[in-house]
Amino acid sequence: MTLKRFGVSLEDELLIALDQYVEENGYTNRSQAIRFLIEKNIAEKKWLCDHKVAGTIVIMYDQAKKDIAAKITTIQHLYQDVILSSSQYYLNKSFCLHIVTVAGIACRLTELSNQLITIKGIKHGKLVMSRAD
Repeated sequence: MTLKRFGVSLEDELLIALDQYVEENGYTNRSQAIRFLIEKNIAEKKWLCDHKVAGTIVIMYDQAKKDIAAKITTIQHLYQDVILSSSQYYLNKSFCLHIVTVAGIACRLTELSNQLITIKGIKHGKLVMSRAD
């Protein structure tokens, strides 16, 4: 991939914020950080569309509540067309970390994520997607 150079003008406050972002996230330079932010923005826009994306859905719940695992399984059966894998990790006697690897049309993955994350008893849930084209 060929890199192209261009100039960017920023207010002092925005430049300071960019430099802090570079330092906090371990980028080698401003260009690398700007490239990442642009790619992230493109991916997030694709989430709202019918573009092909891939990612993970991470949920954490209390494993003592047996009905949660059953609800997760029921929902996952409805979305077999986009689920690549599903894993559970038992963090301690109480908490289970459930990770679902997905690929497909963005709106379908968002729909699946919303179904899983809104199960009563889920302590935390998040969908992370990136471009797959």
